[in-house]
Amino acid sequence: MSRRKTRPRTSPAAAPAVTAASPCPCGLDAVYGACCGRFHSGGGGTAPTAELLMRSRYSAFVVRDEAYLLRTWAPETRPGEVDFDPGMRWDGLEIVGTTDGTAFHQHGTVTFVARYVHGGEAGALHERSRFARHEGAWVYVDGDFIE
Repeated sequence: MSRRKTRPRTSPAAAPAVTAASPCPCGLDAVYGACCGRFHSGGGGTAPTAELLMRSRYSAFVVRDEAYLLRTWAPETRPGEVDFDPGMRWDGLEIVGTTDGTAFHQHGTVTFVARYVHGGEAGALHERSRFARHEGAWVYVDGDFIE
């Protein structure tokens, strides 16, 4: 989900209507406001694990929360902006595996499959993302696409 586009910037499509009472897009059995929404708003602190950060970043792509994505991106790899593809609709997240990434670690990985629909066609992004602590909080560093 860290792909950088080289196409001309276009106006983003309207973000999906996700409210605090909606099921959280990340797939956990919780409403958005009590799950990823609390991290997006800043009112719930920071994600305590790399997996929860991954889930909250996925949800931020769903709701097109650029500020959160940039805030949770490692400074050394952070782009200047997030270019949301107006034809992309994220459709589900599956966490395949994690290594480290807890309160006891400084680094961790999360392997996931993010399903999407683009231009009417279903697809999936399979990535192993790397996370690290920056000033005490988990941040996304980079990732490798898996075929």
